[in-house]
Amino acid sequence: MARTVAIAPHPLLEVGAFATRFAQPLAQLPSIDSTLPAGVLRAPAKPGLAMEAPEPLQIVSDTERAAVRALLRHGGFKPSGRSKPASEYLVAAHAECRFPRINAAVDACNFASLHWGLPISLIDLDRVVGDLSVQIAPMGTTYVFNPSGQTIDAGGLLAVYDAEGPTGTPVKDAQRTKTHDGTVYTLAVVWGTHALDGRTAQATRWYRDLVATIPGATNEDVTLR
Repeated sequence: MARTVAIAPHPLLEVGAFATRFAQPLAQLPSIDSTLPAGVLRAPAKPGLAMEAPEPLQIVSDTERAAVRALLRHGGFKPSGRSKPASEYLVAAHAECRFPRINAAVDACNFASLHWGLPISLIDLDRVVGDLSVQIAPMGTTYVFNPSGQTIDAGGLLAVYDAEGPTGTPVKDAQRTKTHDGTVYTLAVVWGTHALDGRTAQATRWYRDLVATIPGATNEDVTLR
């Protein structure tokens, strides 16, 4: 049965999403580096993938970065400093040769976000409680985003919600629903904007094809309504 995510009306938001089931827990999967097409981190053309991605260090022009920030700013959130879009962090990390490696699922998420310049949330669906929706977090909303218990003030920020609160945002995902060594079922949410025509669909297709190269991974459609 396909997952459904309810999307609250928003003048800028364009969501891409899909779910993935893994044949083994993430800790048992090989690094995605072993299945990546040659040069995936640098070359603009990606042999073996359905879509071609732009050069990573060229994708985030001032116009594109401003469009993503405008998406986050619409509800009153201030996307700067430690609260900047996750995609901006990845571009900086790549440029400084400190691009993170976590596990096959998270690495694929990060590669897609880097290439296409859009934030992406990755959620463990087995940790989700109840129905899912995307909405702007009310002012005063906070949640824990790392194992040490640090919190983020997410007031005014777009977020994926379940029955217990935010699970993922374009800045930081909630710790309680993050992937872990035993994860076998995930939801990917691409945070796109209508201001970047066609990019959300392209990024989602390319990302989905990349995940499909992970041994034993099966992608599933997600209904957005």
